[in-house]
Amino acid sequence: MTVKWLFFDLGSTLIDERECYKMRFREAVEGTQISADEFEKKVIEFAKQGLKGDHEAVQYFGLKLPPWHKEAEKPYSCTKAVLEHLTAKGYRLGVIANQSAGTKERLSAWGLLRYFDVVLSSAEEGVKKPDEEIFRRALALAECAPEDAAMVGDRLDNDIAPAAKLGMKTVWVRQGSCGLASVTKFGQQPDIIIDSIEEILKLF
Repeated sequence: MTVKWLFFDLGSTLIDERECYKMRFREAVEGTQISADEFEKKVIEFAKQGLKGDHEAVQYFGLKLPPWHKEAEKPYSCTKAVLEHLTAKGYRLGVIANQSAGTKERLSAWGLLRYFDVVLSSAEEGVKKPDEEIFRRALALAECAPEDAAMVGDRLDNDIAPAAKLGMKTVWVRQGSCGLASVTKFGQQPDIIIDSIEEILKLF
């Protein structure tokens, strides 16, 4: 894969959200007869259908969706090494993510902001994935043609499909529950499929 730019999603791609989800599962079933394990199994069931598992599970059980605990987010242990490697190789890096306000501040706090030349998040842009507009804006800021860029993300619907429609290369990272979705059922074949963001080190 020959590209000049690599754009990354954040949640479950560069940022580990596992503890956030565990907290959400526990809080969702608190005060009910439903166990956190039972709730998680339903999340996985929906995720395999290509759906947003936690959102679908609360509807299935008739529960309320608890708040997201951003304080429990943290970069995967290999994230900084991956970004360091890509930067050293001469790749330009960007972020295209559905995030609440303050994405740059969070990246800075994690020591990751310095690796990115372009950071676009839905809160600041007023447009969110899978809307192709946020991808177009990122490419415009990077002054990069779609065919010279790759999108790396964990969701077929939000990351892979819209990027592919624009002509970008795509790398699907099967981390988190969204990595359980079926490519065949979804109908969108990524250019590359990996099971850990660390595998990027072997690709670029």
